[in-house]
Amino acid sequence: MLPEPVADALRVHVGAVRQTESIEGGCIAHATRIETDRGRFFLKWSDGDAGLSFEAEAAGLKVLRDAGSPLWIPEVIAVQNASGLRPGFLLMEWVEQGARSDMFGHRFGEGLAAIHRHTAEDGQYGFERDNFIGRLPQRNGRAERWPDFFRSRRLEPQVALARDQGRWNAAWNTLANGLLDRLDELLPASPPASVLHGDLWSGNVLAASDGRAALIDPATYFGHRETDLAMMELFGGFDQRFYDAYRAFWPLEPGYAERREVYNLYHLINHLNHFGEGYAAGVERTLNRFS
Repeated sequence: MLPEPVADALRVHVGAVRQTESIEGGCIAHATRIETDRGRFFLKWSDGDAGLSFEAEAAGLKVLRDAGSPLWIPEVIAVQNASGLRPGFLLMEWVEQGARSDMFGHRFGEGLAAIHRHTAEDGQYGFERDNFIGRLPQRNGRAERWPDFFRSRRLEPQVALARDQGRWNAAWNTLANGLLDRLDELLPASPPASVLHGDLWSGNVLAASDGRAALIDPATYFGHRETDLAMMELFGGFDQRFYDAYRAFWPLEPGYAERREVYNLYHLINHLNHFGEGYAAGVERTLNRFS
């Protein structure tokens, strides 16, 4: 059952809500399919901290849509953040899912490469606003140099949060400082500032009924395209046809395999902050390798 303030806010956009059905996977916000006077839609809603993320997510979806890729980026119909006792919500077009064809990985690879070809007009890294990576804040203040951005907007905030939560091992301090000091040599200074999904694991890629790949739940910003690819390899779920098609469309620069581990340290510490010590070994392994 939708809270009355949400149902009231939706009425101006889709008419009356006739039926709702909860959808699996809504671990941060309530995920719901709604049947309305004007058709079927996807709705996320929540109060509290989770309800403060929707306007930033909508901004990310808009930028991904503006990239003009053949991938399906759901259109946002309406959005509002939580305020006081009023829940927030994000209303989007419904993506009807289907089976993954033999060409799915190939089309997805070409489509993601096309999105990454869309770059920031000012060439800077970051985004117009802060957003969220999972349920945690992601800082997107602009920077002109990519290593500076990755140091101050990605790794350092996650390390600070891990310390605050008591999940950081004090023995890692010297290792982390060594890695941070090396970012200028490990990362390119000024790669193209591509628009990124930002949280690209397999659960955020749907196979639509028309054969396209659809991207959901972004943590969008402009950055080095390899960060999206690195996360895809961290958690798996994508076949070789994707990687072959992507690299045929836009080959990677030498040294990607090493940079991939640096980029995935951000997600490992983020998961340490979300889920605890199960990710500590991965964090320590990466720190030891690069410090």
